[in-house]
Amino acid sequence: MEFGTFILAAQRGYHQSSEQVIRNSIEQAVASEKAGFTTAWFAEHHFNNYSLVPSPLMMVAHCAGVTRTIRLGTAVCVLPLYHPQRLLSEVGFADIVSNGRLELGVGSGYQQFEFERFGVNVDEAPAIFSEYLDILQKGLKQKIFEHDGKYEKILPTAISVRAVQQPTPPIWLAAGSSRSMSRAYREGNNLFVTAFHEGLDTVRKLRATIEEAAAGEGKKVTDARIGLLRCCYASDSQAEIDSYLDNARFQRRLSEALHQRRQQSADGYLLQETPTQADMSFEQMQKNLPIGSVNYVIDRLLAEIEILKPDQIAVQTQLGDFDQKTMVRQIELWGEKIIPAVNKALGEEIVSVAAQ
Repeated sequence: MEFGTFILAAQRGYHQSSEQVIRNSIEQAVASEKAGFTTAWFAEHHFNNYSLVPSPLMMVAHCAGVTRTIRLGTAVCVLPLYHPQRLLSEVGFADIVSNGRLELGVGSGYQQFEFERFGVNVDEAPAIFSEYLDILQKGLKQKIFEHDGKYEKILPTAISVRAVQQPTPPIWLAAGSSRSMSRAYREGNNLFVTAFHEGLDTVRKLRATIEEAAAGEGKKVTDARIGLLRCCYASDSQAEIDSYLDNARFQRRLSEALHQRRQQSADGYLLQETPTQADMSFEQMQKNLPIGSVNYVIDRLLAEIEILKPDQIAVQTQLGDFDQKTMVRQIELWGEKIIPAVNKALGEEIVSVAAQ
């Protein structure tokens, strides 16, 4: 089982400077490599404090210089907000400077606040995403490509800065629907999914949707790699756990507000955290998620892995204003105890099945 860290680079208030948030995010990526995580993933958002990374490819390019082995992923590049020809060159550049360590996650986006400020209609995001993904795959695979679509008409074009990984870096689709999952299977891409703060029932439904999508395309589930984004935290300190849960709920509140097109910014930037009917108690969140003692987290991860059968779990490490030193120690704890224990248990299960 591979493990990644998902680094959102959030700012909960003005007590955190943007410089501090970005430097903390870089420090977490470096710590993730030292701890033995497979991938560090970086988000993309604009114009508010939900996330301060405007370009995950810039984070990949920078972190390529301060790491050596960890793979570096975009989770995700919001395709409708890009000029696809320029994006192709930037993808190639990031893959070159990282020595072929780029994992290219892409998605359609959902935040009206962002789209309005780029002059893009968020209601057209799925259609634009679909066309831009076509362009992206053409440009990565073909030395000379052209395109004649609704949103872009491109004359025969060659991208001079080409990716090291051929025919393309691994492409991951942020898959929140059966349609996006089906496309991933149809075109040979990977899936990046989440169960948010829900429990095992939602994980089961997620697995069923993936199985249906694969079957609908005449594929096996294993024909695509599956990455699960998950809030996880291991500690015997309830105060630490409550702080993590508080920051996880803060992030979810902002995400829901932006998704539902509720503007909550008093100063045009810092979004106000507003409780909603969808809020869960800390007790319910902890019950739903791999959060608790080290042994509990290991057991719960194994239960979720048995249901979903992902190839990678991306742990949300950068949330709100959670204490940086404590989170770096948490990353180290995963490398020392949790990742080895999970993989040992999975190895024993595989041996046990083979023996039967």
